[in-house]
Amino acid sequence: MDELDLRIVGALTERPDASVKEVAAALGIPASTCAFRLRGMRARGVISAPRLRIDPAAVGAPVQAIIRVRLGTHNKPGVESLFDALTETPGVLQVFHIAGADDFLVHIAVADAGALRDIVLERITVHDVVRATETQLVFELREGVGVLPRG
Repeated sequence: MDELDLRIVGALTERPDASVKEVAAALGIPASTCAFRLRGMRARGVISAPRLRIDPAAVGAPVQAIIRVRLGTHNKPGVESLFDALTETPGVLQVFHIAGADDFLVHIAVADAGALRDIVLERITVHDVVRATETQLVFELREGVGVLPRG
């Protein structure tokens, strides 16, 4: 990544919906150069296709929580099976496999406390490798600045 690549990524961070033409104009470079650089960064895995962001509350899932999951055993098949199952659970936004006292953090958005309970009891604790869970409600969520400073 050179300085121009970083400037292009920075511009897209500011306006992810901007067209190649708009990014190029904002940076004062030819659109063909911008498109070429973006293709290269996508091919190298530096950036990936944008994802549609949906407000969970707007679609009936206003309750967000982080579920901390601790494992009793750490065998690869059990861990992989749990990880796969968590990422495929409706309502799960993100799953982090982490080091430390906990083994997974599961960020969810659900309709109500009953749906939250059901995820814990019917989708997480049913796995043999799970020893304990702890649920923390999310009061507010804010996006961080990211890895590249804005502006």
